[in-house]
Amino acid sequence: MLLTVSGPPGSGKSTNAEILAERFDLEHISGGDIFRQLADERGYPPVEFNELAEEEEQIDKDLDRRLRTIAATRDDVLLESRLAGWLAAENADLRFWLDAPLSVRAERIAEREDKTVPEARATTERREQSEAKRYADLYDIDIHDLSIYDAAINTARWSEDVVPDMLTAAVERYDPAEDEGKHPVEGVRYEF
Repeated sequence: MLLTVSGPPGSGKSTNAEILAERFDLEHISGGDIFRQLADERGYPPVEFNELAEEEEQIDKDLDRRLRTIAATRDDVLLESRLAGWLAAENADLRFWLDAPLSVRAERIAEREDKTVPEARATTERREQSEAKRYADLYDIDIHDLSIYDAAINTARWSEDVVPDMLTAAVERYDPAEDEGKHPVEGVRYEF
């Protein structure tokens, strides 16, 4: 089974992806981990590497190519990244989008990164604007278009122990035999 979990920073995607992967005995592959690995390979701290990615489109392409290759060749993984749903559009069994209001996400990020909420909010807004522009420029993808996802969940509405149960229930009730002809992005191809 190939699952994807996507969403903006602070949405709970990493936490929920880890839990979901464990529950279904899937390898959890994080785009963030691969990004940090690429940064390390080139000798940059992740923050500086993210800024460099605004100038060098090859950085995004390298990351996305690695994730796309995994999606095309494996069916025993959970891919987690902002573009995972798009990267695995043809192969994923289920694609999930997790989100929360920016105010909630900024609080979460501030807590985990030991920042003030205004700092976290400003950094997050800038990062999201940069990424949205890069995805549109590189692949003509509108990151705000959620039509490719099988479920979009506002993680601020439920406690952190409820969302994984919701995702688990969706996966448990998924029947590939009933999916025939219902794939929302069938035939969509992006060059990564």
